[in-house]
Amino acid sequence: MSVETSADDRSLYVKLTWALQAICVVGLVLAVVRRHWENAFLIVAVIVLTLVPAFLWRRYRVTIPPEFQFISALFVFLSLFVGSVAGYYSKYWWWDIMLHTSSGFLLGIIGFLALFLLNRTDRIPHGMKPAFLCFFAVTFAVFLGVAWEIFEFACDRLGTGMDMQSTKSGVVDTMVDLIVDTLGAIVVALMGYAYLRSGRYSFLADGVRKFLAKNPSLFRRRARSA
Repeated sequence: MSVETSADDRSLYVKLTWALQAICVVGLVLAVVRRHWENAFLIVAVIVLTLVPAFLWRRYRVTIPPEFQFISALFVFLSLFVGSVAGYYSKYWWWDIMLHTSSGFLLGIIGFLALFLLNRTDRIPHGMKPAFLCFFAVTFAVFLGVAWEIFEFACDRLGTGMDMQSTKSGVVDTMVDLIVDTLGAIVVALMGYAYLRSGRYSFLADGVRKFLAKNPSLFRRRARSA
């Protein structure tokens, strides 16, 4: 598989991301007109999060591959817009489980790539073992999963009326979320371990190589004094 994304593929990913953002803008207008302020707040959050890659480019000249931008935007869209605004969390029992599994997967990728890429700079010691990188990916995803569950619990306890954890099965809901978060992260860890050992897993390998190719200035090693 080619490391570089073709121009047509880049254009497709960009257009799909724009389409998600356009849907959110329409939803925001409707929410404001109907005075659904909670939905309006969530939609604004979706739009802001999908604009993070553009901010990284403008502020730090960090380029995120377009397919990663689309995957991230799609997850935020499905989680906040479709899940919360459109009410899929209450309509479909499996929606929350699917998204938590996906979040564990995505956060595991972020944790793995962050440490892997930092290991190519002078910011942290070099030569970390593959097992540690993969362990970090799992713990990174699980930690953020726990932080999110604490946030849900706090929102419910503060009486926001959001009912983010089911009042009838709050403990079960929390445990299922954490379990699927962990399973998603473990899948990424196994993929990462296979890549570090053999370089054969194309998804992670291509993602790493594309990021390195697009951001060479981030990974230039400083000359060491004798």
